[in-house]
Amino acid sequence: MIAVQRGCSRVGIVASVTLDKVRKVYDNGFVAVHGADIDVVDGEFVVLVGPSGCGKSTTLRMIAGLESVTDGQLSIGERVVNKVPAKDRDIAMVFQNYALYPHMSVYDNLAFGLRRQRVPKDEIRRRVDNASEILGIDGVLDRKPKQLSGGQSQRVAVGRAIVREPEVFLFDEPLSNLDAKLRVQMRTEITSLHRRLGATMIYVTHDQVEAMTMGDRIVVMHNGHVQQTDAPLALYNRPANLFVAGFIGSPAMNFIHGEIRRGETPTFRERTGAFEVPLVPAQRGALEAYHDKRVVVGVRPEDLYVAGGRHLPDRVVEATAGVDQLEPMGNETFIYATVAGQPVIARVQPQVLPQVGETIRLAIDIEKLHFFDKDSEDVIVNHGQEAAYQ
Repeated sequence: MIAVQRGCSRVGIVASVTLDKVRKVYDNGFVAVHGADIDVVDGEFVVLVGPSGCGKSTTLRMIAGLESVTDGQLSIGERVVNKVPAKDRDIAMVFQNYALYPHMSVYDNLAFGLRRQRVPKDEIRRRVDNASEILGIDGVLDRKPKQLSGGQSQRVAVGRAIVREPEVFLFDEPLSNLDAKLRVQMRTEITSLHRRLGATMIYVTHDQVEAMTMGDRIVVMHNGHVQQTDAPLALYNRPANLFVAGFIGSPAMNFIHGEIRRGETPTFRERTGAFEVPLVPAQRGALEAYHDKRVVVGVRPEDLYVAGGRHLPDRVVEATAGVDQLEPMGNETFIYATVAGQPVIARVQPQVLPQVGETIRLAIDIEKLHFFDKDSEDVIVNHGQEAAYQ
C-alpha cells in the first residue's frame, strides 16, 4: 500500500512485519530471544520496551538483518526475509549514535546513501528537500554536524532514513543521548512524523514513558520473552502478569502480599494481618479457586489516598502506614511509606501533607485492585472488574 502524506509527497511503500516464533541463540548457547510472536500491521507504530538485556534490541537487529534468525520465520510484507541481506530488506534504521559524517554538510549526509545507490541527482534533490522540510532542517542544509544542536543532529539522522523511502522504519533508542527536555520534544516530533508519513515504524526503548506516549501498541519484553502486546492504556489497566504491572507505570504499581480468606464475605488478608480487604462481587468469582491461597494484590499509586482527605472513592479500606519520604512535585506529591513492612508509594493531590516519620492512615480504593497468582505471577483479575488472562 502507498503511504500518502498530508501536504507532502509519498514516503514509500508501507509493509507489515511479522515474527513467528523467532528465536536468537548465540554460539555460546545464550538464548537472547525465546520464540517471539509479534505482528506489526501496515502503517503501525509499535514500541518494543523492557529493561536492559530483555532482547528488544536483538529483536530489532534481526528485523534489520544485522543479526541472524536462529529459528522461526521473519517476514516483511509478503516476503520471508530470514536469509535476505540487510541491504535488500528495504528498511531504514536510526541508531542511538547519530553517526553523521563530520566532514560533510547536512545535505551531503542526507544524500550520501542515495548517491551510493546511484539514484539520479534530481531524485536525490527531491527526496532531500522533502525530508528536510518535513523535519524543519531545510535552513541548515549547508552546515556541518559540529554546527548543529543535539536536536538538529537527531533530525538529520531521521532524515537519512526518510530519504530512503523504506517499507519500514526502525529506531534503536534514538533519544538516549538527549537531555530530558529535548527528549520530550523529540518524541512528540517523531510521533507527529509517524502520523504525517503513515509509515510502519518499530521503536526500541527502555523508557516506559516513551513507550506509553508514542506507541499505537507496545510489546513488553523480559529475559528474551514477549510478556504482553497491547495498546498503552490496555497494558496499564490490564497487565498480564506481575512484571508488566510493575514495569508499566511511573511510579510503579505497589504490590502487597497476602491470601484470600473464606467467610460470609471473602476477603484479601495482608500477610501479617495488618488489614483485610472485602472482595467486591466482580472479584469473588475470579478468586473462588484461591481461597486460603497466597496471592499478590497490586494497587496503583493514584489509587491510594490519605485517609480523612477530600474526594475519597466510595469503597475504601484503611491501612496504617509510616511515612519514609515525601516528593512534592507541585501539582501532586509522592508519599513513600511502609505498610506492614511492605513499601508503597501514594500519588496524592496537594494538600496538608504528613511529615517524614509520621504514622498515617492510607485509604485503598477496593475497586481498583489487581490480583496476581503468587506462584505463576500471572494475573487472576484486573481492576476489580475484569477477569482475564487465565
